[in-house]
Amino acid sequence: MTVRRDFQEPARCRPELVIGRDELFAGARDHLASGGSVLLHGPAGIGKSTVLRALAEEYGATARTVLRCSATESESHLPFLALADLLGLVLDEVSPRLPVAQRTALESALTGRGESSLQRDGLALRLAVLSALRALAAHGGVLVVADDLQWLDPASAELLGFAARRLEGTPVQLLCAVRTEGQESQEYDRHLRSCPPGTLAVRLGALSRAQVAQLLDHRGHGALPRSTVREIHRTSGGNPLFALELGRALADSPTPPRPGEPLPVPTSLRALVLSRLDMLSVEARRTLLVASAGARPTPALLHAAGRDNAEAECAQAAELGLLATGPDAPAVRFAHPLISAALYAEAPAHERRDAHAALSTAASDPIERARHLALATTGTDPDVAARLAEAAALARDRGAPSVAAHLGLLAARHTPGDGVPSQEERRLLAAEDAITAGEIDLARDIAREVLSRTTVPAERVRAWITVIDSAGHTMTEVDAVFPQALADAGDDPRLLALVHYQLAWRALIVEGDFTEAREAAAHAAELAARGKDRRTELLSLAFQAQTETLMGHPEAPRTIKRALKEPQDPRVAWHHNGAGSARFRWLVMGDQLAEARATVTALLREVRRRGSVESEVHFLRGLAETELRAGHCGRALELARESLRLARDSGIGETASAMLTSLAEASGGDVDRALALAREAVEHAEEDGDQMYLSRALGALGYAQLVAGDPAGTVRSLRRVRALELGLGITDPARGRWQGDLAEALVRIGEPAEAQDVIDTSREHALRLGRESVLAVLDRSEALVRAAQGDLEAALAQLTSAQNRLGKLGYGLEEARAAFALARLRGGVRPHARAGTAASAYDEATRMFRRCRALPWLRQVDESRTVPEQPEPVLAVPDALDALDALAAMERQVAALVMEGSTNREIAARLFISVKTVEATLTRVYRKLGIRSRVDIVRLAAARRAK
Repeated sequence: MTVRRDFQEPARCRPELVIGRDELFAGARDHLASGGSVLLHGPAGIGKSTVLRALAEEYGATARTVLRCSATESESHLPFLALADLLGLVLDEVSPRLPVAQRTALESALTGRGESSLQRDGLALRLAVLSALRALAAHGGVLVVADDLQWLDPASAELLGFAARRLEGTPVQLLCAVRTEGQESQEYDRHLRSCPPGTLAVRLGALSRAQVAQLLDHRGHGALPRSTVREIHRTSGGNPLFALELGRALADSPTPPRPGEPLPVPTSLRALVLSRLDMLSVEARRTLLVASAGARPTPALLHAAGRDNAEAECAQAAELGLLATGPDAPAVRFAHPLISAALYAEAPAHERRDAHAALSTAASDPIERARHLALATTGTDPDVAARLAEAAALARDRGAPSVAAHLGLLAARHTPGDGVPSQEERRLLAAEDAITAGEIDLARDIAREVLSRTTVPAERVRAWITVIDSAGHTMTEVDAVFPQALADAGDDPRLLALVHYQLAWRALIVEGDFTEAREAAAHAAELAARGKDRRTELLSLAFQAQTETLMGHPEAPRTIKRALKEPQDPRVAWHHNGAGSARFRWLVMGDQLAEARATVTALLREVRRRGSVESEVHFLRGLAETELRAGHCGRALELARESLRLARDSGIGETASAMLTSLAEASGGDVDRALALAREAVEHAEEDGDQMYLSRALGALGYAQLVAGDPAGTVRSLRRVRALELGLGITDPARGRWQGDLAEALVRIGEPAEAQDVIDTSREHALRLGRESVLAVLDRSEALVRAAQGDLEAALAQLTSAQNRLGKLGYGLEEARAAFALARLRGGVRPHARAGTAASAYDEATRMFRRCRALPWLRQVDESRTVPEQPEPVLAVPDALDALDALAAMERQVAALVMEGSTNREIAARLFISVKTVEATLTRVYRKLGIRSRVDIVRLAAARRAK
């Protein structure tokens, strides 16, 4: 393809504008920093120039001289033009240092005087370019930046290549870009051979869907629906230039494309990709139009659609590069998706309808036949609408809700005004399919259109419910909807049940009131039963059961049984808010991990079959959580990352997936990433006013901080969780399982009394609810409290018991953490035994963490082996208190300020001494008192106050 200059990115570019190229950019930057050269290559519009300019701007500041050229196709016939761009501005600087013959040849080539040529002044001119670059390099680094090498005039390309191959050992680097086509293309080899030895070749590939979305957002097209962004990604093939042009065309278009229609392709892109179309015969062009209209075109399909010479016409198109050739036969595949889209957009409307009409009888799939029939038909037609509705139902049964939604909208469009079902009923069903498919923007747009058209209460309430559903956990944004929905519902129990079910969710998410949420759900179930709406009744009962489970309410088991009673609705049975999900949550919290895994795996399999995106995101998280509890950290991390990718792609459940992925990263992946994800989840929950997930996100942050070695941060985060859950009315410690982490962190910062209070309060609820794994974790934390208080034998016995119980319950990671705590305790208390008992304990902890693939914990074990993190020492409190009085005056002052919580820097400022003097003084204090940390000084202060 030929990209005209008006398609090039703006000349000004900053590194932060490089989207989706972080790893490639870093690799190229590092190679430049090490003294190497870089050659970027890839197809037209893929972003080579953007990356080139960003690298040049970032790295060029380190070079004394930057030489630039950017060739164009129209100027490639002009000899020495690129050479003039590179050396024209420095000619006066280097000419005096060149031999006369070289200087004459170079000046002649650059100025056009004397008709210099490679044939006449070949060697002198080649040596002149080489000498010029060496002369510049004698005073500092030189960076040669050359874009679009494929358009360099042959003379300049030959001279630059000659010099580049001989620049080894000089501080001259090349940063170049060249166009290549095809994933396996080796066209850049010729240019690579003309670069300095060791040049790094970097191929730029297509952007992912998420990266295209980020690019569009950065360029001001972030308001596009996700379904449209997905279509832009498909049509552009991930090419950033093509994606931006499509996004710009959509932004400029007064009306978006209707369902079933492809994206509008701007004239600029049509000219870009269809420059070879005029070379096709008229019949071959018609054949390609039919192929572009088909979903999966094959020669057989084209024959059935009346294209008798399809093979020969496709072969002609392939020779022109419009169709791809390869092992995919017999499929007809365009060389790029944009060619198909541009060809279709270029065709007159009547020719498109003719193509769809031919395909409506030729296609073998009933869904495809119905779609083509709709696109071939103008105006309303009840028969066409009925066929489309049947096709939508078939797509729904096949687990393709997105297809069902678009077919449903086509059915509504072809439904007469007095049709039965009505246009609005069909639109609402399409909106519900869009919700299932994760196309939230589309569902919301449909609902708003219905509300603008209908006065029927049932249709209006269903539309309001779709608006609420599309808000997800940002329910504060649709607060004004509830009064309108209640007004439209009137006194109809079926409609009221729908609204009160959503009010139950609002009470939980926005108000953080579990009691109100439970009561609203119970009321919705009663209304639904009265209105004989079994689906809403089951959803309400399942919600009530989940709320009661989290509250530790005694009615939870009975409510789950009610939700599981027959008759069941299959749409609820597999739904993420259905009884199956409530039962799964009960199993996880009740330590029945094997059954929980089997339950959520079956649910995940079913929602994938049905194509329900939101439920898939939810159950991926559920399975990841189960695997994490079982100590399968590697598997949990894979599932959590998959959930997060799908959540980001669909815009559904991002906060919850970021939270769960943070837990998985902190257990089996990257701790820094865990911290970032947890903070992201906290920020989003706070922005959304989501009280329910704010406590979960803070719990994940506290855990990540503990693994990162920041117990003070853990305490700050988990104290907030404790306060939040108290306010929410959550009493079941198995909900977030943060209590043990808070107690452990409190011990580490010298607050054993508060740690014991957390343990005692949590243990009371865990005993009432029979949460065995929580009790074992609390015992592990209590052992640390006992060790800090000097009761070492009891601490060792309690840790050993906790480890055994956690192992029997199947909590592999928690079992390994208990083994690690034992190893640290034994290694710190009996340092002389490290070659024996302690070393064996560390070996056991290592084995367990390795079995769990808990990499961050394994690193902690390795660090403890090298520098043992001894348990908090047994303080001889009376002796130490006496020793406090024996300290020197300066030592007593420093110790007193430590007791107040002052940092070393603050102490130095208050006493007018240096920080180093503070550190030296503290070292003497530790030695005299027989302690080893600031925490111990705080403990002594507490003991003195208690006397």
